[in-house]
Amino acid sequence: MKETLEKRCSPFEQVMRSRRVAIPSAAIQLSAEDQSTLKQILSGRCEYVPNPIFDRTDAETKVFAESPKVARPDTSWYHPLMESGSDTSRSKNVGTVLLTAAEERALFLQFNYCRYRVKKLRDRIGEGPINPDQARQLLYWHRRAEEYRDQIAQTNLALVLAMAKRARLSEMDFSDLVSEGNMALLRAVDKFDVSRGFKFSTYACRAILKAFSRSGVSMSKYRQLFPTDFDPKLERSDYQDRKRAEHEEECVDEVRDILRDNRADLTDIERSVIEHRFALGSKLATHPHAQPMTLEQ
Repeated sequence: MKETLEKRCSPFEQVMRSRRVAIPSAAIQLSAEDQSTLKQILSGRCEYVPNPIFDRTDAETKVFAESPKVARPDTSWYHPLMESGSDTSRSKNVGTVLLTAAEERALFLQFNYCRYRVKKLRDRIGEGPINPDQARQLLYWHRRAEEYRDQIAQTNLALVLAMAKRARLSEMDFSDLVSEGNMALLRAVDKFDVSRGFKFSTYACRAILKAFSRSGVSMSKYRQLFPTDFDPKLERSDYQDRKRAEHEEECVDEVRDILRDNRADLTDIERSVIEHRFALGSKLATHPHAQPMTLEQ
C-alpha cells in the first residue's frame, strides 16, 4: 500500500516526504517541470564563487542595476564549423565575441550572485518545511543562474574550437574532442573567480587543453588494451545468414536427388537443361570448372 501511494506522488511530493515535512497546498500548483527542477535543487550540490559584494545590503543593486548590459551572442555559426572543423581558413575569427573586462566581470558576478542566493535559501530551509514563496524564489534564482551560465559558455564557444584545432589528437574524432572541450568550458565557468583580475579566456584555455590531455591519455590506454578498430559487423549476428545457407544447401541436395532418381518423370532433354542451368548432376558436379549456364546458353 505504501509503495502504491509513493508511485502516485509527484516528484515534489516525494522529495518533501523524504525530508519528513508537510507539503504546502500552494506548492502543489507547480508544474511537473518546476517540481522536477525543485527536486534537483534540493537534492543536488549548491556551490558558488564568493565575492565581498554579495554580503553588502545593496548587493543586488550593485550586481544588476549598476553593471553594464551584455547582449547574448549569436551561436548559429557553431554547429556548421564543428562539423567542418578541418577547414581552419573559413572559420578564422568567425564567432569570436570580444567582451570588455567590465562586461566579463558583470556576467560572472551576476552568475555567482544567483548561485549565492540559491545557496542561502537552501541553508535557510535546511531540513525544515519549504513554503511556496521559498519554492518560487529557489526556482527564480536557479533559472537566472542557468541563463547566465549558458550566456557565458556561448560567448566563449570559439575557444573550444580553437583549442580543438590546436590539439588535434589523432586518437579522438574531432566531434568527440569538441564535446570534451564543451564540458571543460562549463566546468571552467563554474570555477572561475573573476575577482582575481585574470581574463576568463586564459583560465578556460588551460582547462580545455588539460581536459584534452586527460582524454588523450585515456584513449591511448584504451587503444593499448583494444588495438582493433571498432567494426559494426562484429556486433551483428550471422545466425540468419547461416540458416539461409543451410537451407540453400538442403534445397540443392533435394534437387540433385530428384534428378538422380528422376522422381519428376523428366525427359532426357529436361534433365540435361536443369543440370546445365544449375551445374548439377554427377558429371557436372565432379568437374572442377563447372559453372551454371544461362537459359540462353
